[in-house]
Amino acid sequence: GGTACVVTGQPFDTAKVKMQTFPNMYKGLVDCFVKTYKQVGFRGFYKGTTPALLANIAENSVLFMCYGFCQQIVRRIVGVDRKTKLSDLQNAAAGSFASAFATLVLCPTELVKCRLQAMHEMQLSGKIIQGHNTVWSVVKGVIQNDGPLGFYRGLSSTLLREVPGYFFFFGGYELSRTFFASGRSKDDLGPIPLLLSGGFGGSCLWIAVYPVDCVKSRIQVLSMAGKQAGFMGTFVTVVRTEGVLALYSGLTPTMIRAFLANGALFLAYEYSRKLMMKQIDSY
Repeated sequence: GGTACVVTGQPFDTAKVKMQTFPNMYKGLVDCFVKTYKQVGFRGFYKGTTPALLANIAENSVLFMCYGFCQQIVRRIVGVDRKTKLSDLQNAAAGSFASAFATLVLCPTELVKCRLQAMHEMQLSGKIIQGHNTVWSVVKGVIQNDGPLGFYRGLSSTLLREVPGYFFFFGGYELSRTFFASGRSKDDLGPIPLLLSGGFGGSCLWIAVYPVDCVKSRIQVLSMAGKQAGFMGTFVTVVRTEGVLALYSGLTPTMIRAFLANGALFLAYEYSRKLMMKQIDSY
């Protein structure tokens, strides 16, 4: 599921990070795509793909594993049987709880990804003299400058994004599946309803938490040039100096990516899960 998400959405994610961190460099999505292609070629859209793959595979593995555990916790809290189907709201709460655990594996890999994606802009703006163009060089730079805890820059803003965001993510997904099922079992849904449900869930997530993600990207990228303020400090600075709309820079590529990538994520997740369950049942 995580792999399908990255392969589908990486170019839009790259544009998102560039536009969030350096909104004055780009007039919009098309301008960002054209300038990126002219300056660094097609491969520029896939900068940070390796850590993005690691981030998404690690995050979604932990997320969906914990989602199952958290569903059981929710069942205990509401006092129902282990096999009882949860409501869409209860599933949303379970997803929100699960995201807190996923954040711990997501934050370090996402920091490396964001820095690679915005490295060219950091050099153009004069914030750094020479950029690190490989995953290893970024990792080495973090360890040398900040130590192992440097990988957790932006952890609080990542948590602020993930916990409420995944409430809307799983809530939107389950609500959409309920709509398409129309009284039938959700497990019988075909690929198109699953794609649309995943896309709807992803869109709900990003609409709800986009300003928080914008602040997170700035903290993780700009901290390359030296000490960066925390979440509230960065948030206030952006609003004062650039206005509220700066917190929504890069929203267009994010929404395109959210629908496509999360549709692919849930489609791959549901079908791979069914395939694995069949293998287990055959034994």
